[in-house]
Amino acid sequence: MTEPDNPLNRIAETLRLLAPAPRIATDWLAAPAYLWIGTEGRPIDWIEAPPLALLKGIDRQKDAVCENIARLAAGHAAHDMLLWGARGMGKSALVRAAVLAAQEQAPDRLALIQAGTDALDTLPQLFAQLRQTERNFLVYIDDLGFAEDDTHGPRHLRSWLDGGIEARPGNVRLAVTSNRRAIVPRQMSEQDDPINPRDAVDDRLALADRFGLTLGFHACSQDEYLEIVRGYAAEHELAWDEAEALEWAKRRGARSGRVAWHYVVELAGRAGKRI
Repeated sequence: MTEPDNPLNRIAETLRLLAPAPRIATDWLAAPAYLWIGTEGRPIDWIEAPPLALLKGIDRQKDAVCENIARLAAGHAAHDMLLWGARGMGKSALVRAAVLAAQEQAPDRLALIQAGTDALDTLPQLFAQLRQTERNFLVYIDDLGFAEDDTHGPRHLRSWLDGGIEARPGNVRLAVTSNRRAIVPRQMSEQDDPINPRDAVDDRLALADRFGLTLGFHACSQDEYLEIVRGYAAEHELAWDEAEALEWAKRRGARSGRVAWHYVVELAGRAGKRI
């Protein structure tokens, strides 16, 4: 029989209460999406994405991404993807929407995992867990960019893509979005080096070549912008004015899918609707 007033017993009980709860392993078969937080995957019950039909002005990119993700879901050969270019033109929305469409065709065959740029160093631990799972995964890194003096991050990314010892397993592909095709800033002095111009394009600047599928997204034209507004407004049964939509974009200094969506949110608010 233990003595309740024994100091050693009280210390042991205090330590037991202070000890962290045992970590529960992530069930990588349970959810359509996950958020990787560096040590485990947090399940996400629903992927928030617009219908593919509402993503206008990016038809070529949409076809390529959807086909590639459908291959991955089916367990066929698929590419790692780099989606780069203008802000607000649907890069991240397209990734989410294409995964959602693939899941509708083949439930449970594919999951989306979003990893923040602050969790890049822990991706090998994620890959180790996914390698043992009978499911296909798209690991999604949004708005990736490396500083000019960062050699650590680009080398890791190259290793994951090129089959190094930390490479992602066969059931995993990467989807990266960035505002720059090179992912890291390019300096004119490096391009103009008269001694050895080939040395200017080092591993950091050639990262785009490591992706099997590289797609550029460019600012939309006025007609494309209005078509995006038209699609969103029709989907949510909102009246809109072309001149006002153009003025909205002009005040924001850009025409993009994001700007169009913000205008439609304004319309919905005026109409007393939630979208």
